[in-house]
Amino acid sequence: MSSSYRPLLHLQPSVNTTTVVTTTTTTTTYAPITLPPLPPPSSPKDLKLYPLAHATLPQSLRHFPLTFPGGARATFRDGDDGDQEMQEEQELASGAGWRMLKRDEDAENQTVVGLAEAIERYGKKRSHGAEAMMEGSPPPRKKARSVGLPPISTMNAAAPPSPLPSPHGSPPPETIWPSAPPSGASSPLPQAPLQPDMSLVTLMTLPNLVESFSHLPSPLQSHVLLSLLRHSQLSVLRTLHSVLTPILARDFLTLLPPELVSIILSYLPFSALARASRVSKSWRAIIDSDPVLWRDLLISTRIWFGGQSENAFAKAVMARRQQEYKIPPALPLPHPYKILFKSRHLTRTRWVNNADPNHISFPAHGSSVVTCLIFSHGRIISASDDHSIHVYCPVTGELLRSLDGHEGGVWALAATKDILVSGSTDRTVRIWDLSTGRCTHVFGGHTSTVRCLAIVKPEWIDVENEPGVITREKWPKRPVIVTGSRDHSLRVWTLPKSGEPEYRCYEDTDMDPTDVSDALENPYHRVHLEGHDHAVRALAARGRTLVSGSYDCNVRIWDIATGTCKHVLRGHTQKVYSVVLDPARNQACSGSMDGTVRVWNLQTGACQHTLNGHTSLVGLLGLSPSYLVSAAADSTLRIWDPDTGELQHTLAAHTGAITCFQHDEFKVLSGSDGTLKMWNIRDGTVVRDLLTGITGVWQVVFEGRWCVAASNRNDTTVLDVWDFGRDDDDDWVGEPPGWEYDEDATDDEDDDGVGRYDGPHGLTVVDTDPEQAEIDAMDQDLMPSETESTIEVDDDLQLRSRRNDDLDAEPIMVQSDEEEGGVGASQWAPNARQTRTRATSASTRRVASNSTNQPGEGSSRPRARINGSRRR
Repeated sequence: MSSSYRPLLHLQPSVNTTTVVTTTTTTTTYAPITLPPLPPPSSPKDLKLYPLAHATLPQSLRHFPLTFPGGARATFRDGDDGDQEMQEEQELASGAGWRMLKRDEDAENQTVVGLAEAIERYGKKRSHGAEAMMEGSPPPRKKARSVGLPPISTMNAAAPPSPLPSPHGSPPPETIWPSAPPSGASSPLPQAPLQPDMSLVTLMTLPNLVESFSHLPSPLQSHVLLSLLRHSQLSVLRTLHSVLTPILARDFLTLLPPELVSIILSYLPFSALARASRVSKSWRAIIDSDPVLWRDLLISTRIWFGGQSENAFAKAVMARRQQEYKIPPALPLPHPYKILFKSRHLTRTRWVNNADPNHISFPAHGSSVVTCLIFSHGRIISASDDHSIHVYCPVTGELLRSLDGHEGGVWALAATKDILVSGSTDRTVRIWDLSTGRCTHVFGGHTSTVRCLAIVKPEWIDVENEPGVITREKWPKRPVIVTGSRDHSLRVWTLPKSGEPEYRCYEDTDMDPTDVSDALENPYHRVHLEGHDHAVRALAARGRTLVSGSYDCNVRIWDIATGTCKHVLRGHTQKVYSVVLDPARNQACSGSMDGTVRVWNLQTGACQHTLNGHTSLVGLLGLSPSYLVSAAADSTLRIWDPDTGELQHTLAAHTGAITCFQHDEFKVLSGSDGTLKMWNIRDGTVVRDLLTGITGVWQVVFEGRWCVAASNRNDTTVLDVWDFGRDDDDDWVGEPPGWEYDEDATDDEDDDGVGRYDGPHGLTVVDTDPEQAEIDAMDQDLMPSETESTIEVDDDLQLRSRRNDDLDAEPIMVQSDEEEGGVGASQWAPNARQTRTRATSASTRRVASNSTNQPGEGSSRPRARINGSRRR
C-alpha cells in the first residue's frame, strides 16, 4: 500500500439511554480513527524455532511475469532475487545462429514490481472502497449516498404527557465520555472511547489481507504463502503438515496402470515387498494379486522349478479356496504364486537355519517293520508287517485310529483326501474311510501279495486319437486304483466314492478272504493287465499311462483306457525294482539289480540314456522337476540330470545300503543303518544328521514343515517327527511328492453321470450332445447298470439288447481277441467307427456292454481281462 493513504476505522455511533420516567436517548458520533501503520516484519533469528527462515524459494516464485487488472504488464522480482546464493541459473540450449529465449527475455522493458506494490495493484480490482472493507461490511450493490450525521436531540417529541416536571428543566445528562464535546453539526466530534494498538491493527487488517490474497495470481499467492511460512514457527508448520499431508497424498500404486506397477515393484527384494504390503489394504491387494511379480521373483531367486509344478500348486490352491470360501472374504486373497514363493522360501531356509526344530518321538507297531509311511492332510499313516495300519497326529504323536482287517502284512499304501487304499500279503485290496476308520470295500482278485499300488487322479493330457491329430482330454474320468502283484499281473479298479455301495469280495464273514480270487463279480473292477512273466515289483501311473517294472527284467508301458500294452522295454539284465514316470518329458526311468538306471521314451519305447555308476541294486528312484535321484545298496545316492542323463553329484556318506529316501528341489533325506542324513541337493554336501546311533531307518517322508521317520532302536520301532516351522508359519503350504494334489481332482465337478456306478450288471445309457459324443464314447469308467437289461454278443460281434430294440444309437463294435492279436478290448475302449466329424443326432444314445475276452491259442501277447457278463 502507498504511504499517502492510510486506512480509516469507522466506529458506529454509541447509544446511551437514561431512564427516569421517560426514556432519554443520547447519540454520540465519533470521528474516524486512523489506524497506525504496521511495523516492518522482523527477520527470524532462531533457526530451530523457524526452520524455514532461510529456505530458498524456487526460481519460478522469485521472478515471473504479471498481468494486472486493466491489461498492464509487469515483472515480479523478489527482494532477495539479487542474492547470488539463491540464483538458479538455467542452461539454455543454443546452436549456430540461434539460441533459446527465456520466457521474459523479450520483455526487458516491462516494469519491475515488488511484493507490496503487486498486492496493492491487485487490490484495486475490488469494486468497493477500502473504507467499506475495513468495516468488514460486504460490498454494496449501489454507491451509497453521502448523508450527514443527524444531530443529537434531547427532546422526545413522541413522549406522552406526564405530571412530572418537564425534562427541559432537568440538568443536561452527563456524556459517556466527559472529554468529548457536545454533539452538534458544528461541534467537533467527541474523542473515541478507545485507542487502537498493534493487536487491533493486525486484527482489522486480516479481512483486507484475505480479500486481497484471493485476487492474486497463483505464482504470487505461492510467493506470499512461502513468505509467511518462512516466518512461521515449527509448531505452526507441524500443524499445517498434519492438515495438508492427507489432502495432498497421492497413492501412485493405485493411480498407475497395473503393468507399470508390476515393473516398479519388480525392482524390490521380497523383504521390501513384505513391508510394502503392510502399508495399506490397497497396496496389499496390489502386491499380493500380481502373478507376474511373484513369478519373476520365483525365477530370480531360483525357486521356480518348472515341470508344471507351479501350475499344479496354483490349481490346488484355487480348488481349496472354492471349497473353503463359500462367501468371498473381505480382503482379496493373495495369488497362489505368492503363497508358493513364501512356502518355498521357508522350505529352503527353515530346514537349514532352524538348528533346533520341534522334535517328538513315540513308539509304534511294537518291534515290527514299518513297510509304508505317508504324510497326508496333516496325518501320519504307517503300515507294518504286523497286519496293522496306524494313523497318528504329528503334533502330539497321539494314535488317532488303528485300521485292522488285513490278514497279512501291509506292503502298499496310497491316500487321497479321506480315502486310504492298502494292499497286503493276504492278496486283497482294502479301502478305508479315514474319517471313521471303517473298511468300506474289500477287493479280491490277485492270487499273490499285492506289492505296489497307486491312485490315478483325473488330469488333462494330450491324446492322439487319429494320426497327427492331438486333442486335450481328461483322463481318467474319475480316480482309479492300479495294483501290482507277485502273481505277475496288474489290475485297475474304480476308486469308490463316498456314498456308493460298499463291496466285499466275500459275503460270509467267516470265509477266508485269501480264498477269493475272482474279480469278475466286482462292479469296481475295470481291467486285468497280464503280460509280465514274474512278480510286479513297482509301478507308476499318470493319466492314461501306466509303467510297471517286474522281476522278469522288463518294463512295460500300458494304456489304462484300453488295457493294451504299448511297449515292452527290454534292456535290464536283472530284476527291476523301481520305476518313475516323467510325463512332462514324456519319459520313464527304471532302476534294476544290474546297477543301472535307464531312461525310456514313452512314445517310441527306446532307451534314451543308460545311467551307470552304481555297483549294486538300485532299489529306489525319485524324480522332481530338475533332479533324478537314485539310491542303491552300495550305500550311495546319485543325482542325475533327467534331461541329459548327466551325473551331477554322488552322495557317499552312509555305511550301509540305502533303505529309504525322499527329495525335493532343495534337499535329500536318506536313511541307512545307523543314520538319517540331510543333503543339499544342489551341491551334494551333508547339511546335518537328523538321527544317529540307531539300528536302522525303515521309512522317511517330509512335506512342508513336517518330517517323519520310522526307525528301529533297541528292537523297538519308533516314529520321529520334526516340525521345522515357527509359530508364525501357519501359511507354509507343503508340496506333496510328485506334485500330485488331492484338491485339483475335479472328477466330482465334471462328473455328468458318465462313469457312475449303477449296479453289478446290465448296461448304461447316456444322453450326450453331438459335440460331446466322441469324448463320452471314450469314457473309461462306463459302469454297468443294474436296472437295464443285459446285452448279448452274437457270433457276428453285433450288440443286441433284449428289450432296448428302440435305441437309436449306432452300436459300438467290440473286436475279438483274434483281431487284436490276443488282447481283449476293454469296456473303456473308444468306438473304432467314431470320428471327430461324424454327424450325430441332437441327442445320441450310447450303449456299452461288458464282454469277456477270447484269447487266441498259443498267443504270447499280453491279455486284458475285463469285468462283464459272460458271452453266450
